[in-house]
Amino acid sequence: MKKFYQWFYKKHGGIAEGAAREKLGGLAGLVGILANLLLALLKLVVGLLCASVAIVADALNNLSDAGSAIVTLVSFKMAAKPADRDHPFGHARIEYIASMVVSFLILLVGSELFLDSVKKIFTPADQTMGEIQTFTIVVLVLSIVGKFLLSAFYGSVGRELGSPTLKASSQDSLFDCISTAAVLICSIVIKFTGFYILDAIVGLGVSTLIFVAGIRILNETKNSLLGEAPVDETVSAIEEIVARYPEALGIHDMMIHNYGPSRFIASLHVEVDGAADMFELHDCIDNIERTVQNELNILCTIHMDPIVTDNEAVSSLREITAAAAHRVDERLSIHDFRTVIGQTHTNLIFDLVVPFEITRDPEEIRRALEEEILLHHPNHYCVITIDRA
Repeated sequence: MKKFYQWFYKKHGGIAEGAAREKLGGLAGLVGILANLLLALLKLVVGLLCASVAIVADALNNLSDAGSAIVTLVSFKMAAKPADRDHPFGHARIEYIASMVVSFLILLVGSELFLDSVKKIFTPADQTMGEIQTFTIVVLVLSIVGKFLLSAFYGSVGRELGSPTLKASSQDSLFDCISTAAVLICSIVIKFTGFYILDAIVGLGVSTLIFVAGIRILNETKNSLLGEAPVDETVSAIEEIVARYPEALGIHDMMIHNYGPSRFIASLHVEVDGAADMFELHDCIDNIERTVQNELNILCTIHMDPIVTDNEAVSSLREITAAAAHRVDERLSIHDFRTVIGQTHTNLIFDLVVPFEITRDPEEIRRALEEEILLHHPNHYCVITIDRA
């Protein structure tokens, strides 16, 4: 597949962005439409001839997959639209909406097939189901092979493009292999035993698998739309780039916003020496932003935080405050530390980073840290801003 992608990008202009992304995603959608329509037609004919609810269920599942592929095709077309005044960050999030539509289609099919299977259980099976023919088994075997190949194709293109819609379709196709295998086993058993009630039981199992797949895809899409934490690899990659520059003394308040697959915007604070030349520091920050953009394809905006590095008193107070925070909870950390030193007391002004894993009330943590510092330094008062990691 790697050579195919190289040829495809060369033909359509560069990496998997813009026109190349749209065309490759559209190709995957078109392949899915044709493959699923063919499988649905074959299984529908076989299922109606045999009066098998399990095979008909599998055929309708393929028909819903064809509908999902149409949604995929349309979504890549719409996602490729350039940014405009009403949508300054582009239209790439349409892929998440498309993935949600796919999940609803899957849930609808799964629900209908579940009800049909329940009805079949209470219907005399020997009066509603014909004899299982050899060509039925052949069609089901071909369907399993076809769906497995389609799942691999979807998965490969989905990983290449970072597309949640294609990844969901890949998982759905893999579930189809399992469900069709169950239908195949059911058909073979019925052919040699005449145990017709098994058809309805397998229909229940297939519909349940379909329903579970729909719920899983819906949940994953919901997380993308609501906003979720960036993957560790992305955070580490940005931190590694910042660490290349000796002027960058620390990093905090990183936020990464997802405006669609392969379209990310990041903002972060970088600590620098407040006594250094401001123009040189600004040039450094520009270089970091440009490197993140070029290497990670992430539009990056950096806020420069000057800190005191040559004042022993301030450095000592920062270490005292950090140590007190660790005594309250070793997972706490501080940043943006500054002081106002007076004749009678000293104000310690800083942000306290409280990870989501800490379940204590933030105000309780704030009071505990204030008390911890006052216990050892009675004239030191805290001005704390709680910052969630």
